[in-house]
Amino acid sequence: MTTVTLKIEDCKALELLRQLENLKIFSIINALGVPVNLQKYEGAMSKQPLEEIDRQLKELRDSWE
Repeated sequence: MTTVTLKIEDCKALELLRQLENLKIFSIINALGVPVNLQKYEGAMSKQPLEEIDRQLKELRDSWE
């Protein structure tokens, strides 16, 4: 058995790979624990300046004390 890493350039390729996986030709392994389909997370967070994020984290930490 050989393990390879692929960079998927097109969502159509991922669909083809899943069809091949269903034929028991190979298995798709997500070694990094990252979901294969990241599109569902797109736009989940709005872009913010780092200073704003740091300020919010400080407020959260201060509220725990």
